[in-house]
Amino acid sequence: MTDLTAVDATIAPAQKPASRPARPFFSSGPCAKPPGWSADKLATDSLGRSHRAKIGKTRLGYCIDLMRELLGLPETHRIGIVPGSDTGAFEMAMWTMLGARPVTTIAWESFGEGWVTDAAKQLKLDPTVIRADYGQLPDLSTVDFSNDVLFTWNGTTSGVRVPNADWIAADREGLTFADATSAVFAYDIDWAKIDVATFSWQKVLGGEGGHGVLILGPRAVERLETYSPAWPLPKVFRLMAKGKLAEGVFKGETINTPSMLAVEDAIFALEWGKSLGGLNGLIARSDANAAALDKIVAERDWLGHLAVDEASRSRTSVCLTVAGADEAFIKAFAGLLEKEGAAYDIAGYRDAPAGLRIWCGATVETADIEALGPWLDWAYATVFAKEQVAHS
Repeated sequence: MTDLTAVDATIAPAQKPASRPARPFFSSGPCAKPPGWSADKLATDSLGRSHRAKIGKTRLGYCIDLMRELLGLPETHRIGIVPGSDTGAFEMAMWTMLGARPVTTIAWESFGEGWVTDAAKQLKLDPTVIRADYGQLPDLSTVDFSNDVLFTWNGTTSGVRVPNADWIAADREGLTFADATSAVFAYDIDWAKIDVATFSWQKVLGGEGGHGVLILGPRAVERLETYSPAWPLPKVFRLMAKGKLAEGVFKGETINTPSMLAVEDAIFALEWGKSLGGLNGLIARSDANAAALDKIVAERDWLGHLAVDEASRSRTSVCLTVAGADEAFIKAFAGLLEKEGAAYDIAGYRDAPAGLRIWCGATVETADIEALGPWLDWAYATVFAKEQVAHS
């Protein structure tokens, strides 16, 4: 590690590390493929066939069954594959179910703010907004559960998550809507507390983008069957048919044509997860990766966690602060590591404070996180030295 006693200290040029992470894929979406993945391992019999043919419906149904098994999702909850990735799934939930009750939106990073914008400016619902700055979690004890409540389980762009579902009222009158895209398959979620959840395959499963997953609990289904929103719904959002829930959507009869190649890719990842022991195996891998990164941070004075409170710190999308760094510094830092093939896509999100974001989900190998440490030292020392020369 570089010996650094102050942010503006002179840093000796660092020696380039001798070895690189074997798989330097640390993007927070799309995320690293599962270890051992290759395109030629995907089943292709469903390609070139109608998704409504027996083979297509069978593979879509199998994908849904695997998700249910790995998530430990109760039979009371339905799972549907829908268009538009996590964003499409969450928008579908908002547009089809909101408006029956007052709405509370909770935001502590950019995607949560996106749902605030949609509720306020698009649906014009005048929501109660509970906010916190990047790196912080709002006071969840202030949430009124007579309202419908929208929140992100794991803030991908801030590295802040809800610690658990204990803050959610069991006897709530409103529905809970959880954008759980960086959380599912990485945390043990109390599904009794979640009425609507959404995610995409591109996060913890390392799948392809473009498809979302919508999970509905029984209270959400009741809302759909007893409430019609005041606004018109696009075809890709319609979950009702003849006054009843379109049950086919939750059995693999998708609203529009899915990519069967993306479905097969998701099946590969789900089968891989099952081979690890299911959800517990996936959680253990994420936890080990986050612990390895925590060790790297603890050993470096110039590196810190954006989420100061460990209890609400993400174990998937881990966001880091870099002492003295601005946006230009981070761009040079991340670009240098990409050029060396040592780490891809680790710059923080564009709307977040300048820093790094390193994915620690289950598809990443702990050895690659460990190998990243010396490269972070080298990049920091190299960019810092260049800046010193430029300003001398």
